[in-house]
Amino acid sequence: MRAKRAGEGPDRLLKRRTFALGLASIAGAVAAGGGAASAQALDWLNTVPGFGAPKGAADRRGDARARDASAGTQNDLRADSIPLRSEEMLDVIAGAIDLYGRIARKGGWPALQSARLIRPGDDDERVAVARRRLAITGDYRGGNLSSFTMDGELEAAVRRFQERHGIRVSGRLDGPTIQAMNVPVQARIAQLQLNYRRIEELLGQRTEDRYVLVNVPAFQLEAVSQNVVELRHRIIAGKPERQTPQVKAHIRALNFFPYWRVPESVAALDLIPRLQKEPDYLQKEQIRVLNGAYNGPEIDATQIDWRQVDASRLRFRQDPGPQNALGLLRLDMPNEHGVYMHDTPMKPLFAQRARAFSAGCVRVQDVFDLAAWVARDEPGLDRNRIDEILNSGQAVDITLKVPVPVYFTYITAWAERNGRIEFRPDIYGRDGLRELAGDRERDPDAPPLPTQTLAP
Repeated sequence: MRAKRAGEGPDRLLKRRTFALGLASIAGAVAAGGGAASAQALDWLNTVPGFGAPKGAADRRGDARARDASAGTQNDLRADSIPLRSEEMLDVIAGAIDLYGRIARKGGWPALQSARLIRPGDDDERVAVARRRLAITGDYRGGNLSSFTMDGELEAAVRRFQERHGIRVSGRLDGPTIQAMNVPVQARIAQLQLNYRRIEELLGQRTEDRYVLVNVPAFQLEAVSQNVVELRHRIIAGKPERQTPQVKAHIRALNFFPYWRVPESVAALDLIPRLQKEPDYLQKEQIRVLNGAYNGPEIDATQIDWRQVDASRLRFRQDPGPQNALGLLRLDMPNEHGVYMHDTPMKPLFAQRARAFSAGCVRVQDVFDLAAWVARDEPGLDRNRIDEILNSGQAVDITLKVPVPVYFTYITAWAERNGRIEFRPDIYGRDGLRELAGDRERDPDAPPLPTQTLAP
């Protein structure tokens, strides 16, 4: 644990010390005792001041998560009101590092051989190894560690593990799940330590009363006021080859019914190759071809040979409307990378667990609720007014009198006060840990990638 912070009161020091001692006891019981000890340790965890939940609540939550996992992404957002960017988050991550350190000193956890799929009901000698592996991290709560049959208790444990690691929740021991289970405890400790430092760096910047934080690898956004998370939203972030950058900026305007000025890179890499196959694509998507500049004269697209065109001499601009790649709203946040947040017509993509589909910008689910939160200090600009603008169908640009800070961050590991230790795939390879390289391999059983690639 860390040294005492300036101004830290005795109550908080007692909470942190109790938390550390409790996690040490849990780690010792889990690493040494297996299933029954694991269950007892997790029950004890709920009594740690400031860390646990009312008795029985954690198990009920876990069971509900397991039952509901098949419903798609409804469990992939954080539930705790403490922000990622907070001293409280550093405390619980420090406790997680302490716990995993104790597990490491007890010898870590076993690895499963091969990534061959194991389904519920299958008999496989690796099932007993999986039980012991998942018991050590508290995911498996059953008492039988020697059975070779994948039963309902183990399936529920696999679902808990998949949820905690941002993996598609299937209840099966598939390739991505086995790969994540086989990441050594030392690598997970290094990942927690790295993300601890990232959050410390965020805290070292100026602290604002209100801000928006986008956590790219977790595909979620949190709107924070007075150190309390008031909104959370699912997001779509950049593909590995078009990464969403780390950014600190301010939301300065709301652009309703925006034009989309297709970036030159998207035009060259996506749009023109598509036009070579679908010459009528511009007409279907209401995209205009302009000569030399976004406000230049329009060119007749039917007279252009897209196989020989000089892309540098053309600009493309999409008309406002429901077909627009920005949807009906753009949140303007000037920055050196030229990225921003926006609506999208491709809303079904929010139902996927991994959502790295964009060209670098961030698409936000239920973005109009976020806009109302961003603009709540603006006179006369509440959700009702936003709905009036949307119903009018007319372009409206609103400059905020009170700009709202926004951070695009990259946090792949954290902890929660209810005892969950969370990891997310290192989709861009920024953690620099070779043991996590498998995070960037696509799950072959995941839903197919969208065919529509032309989007910011």
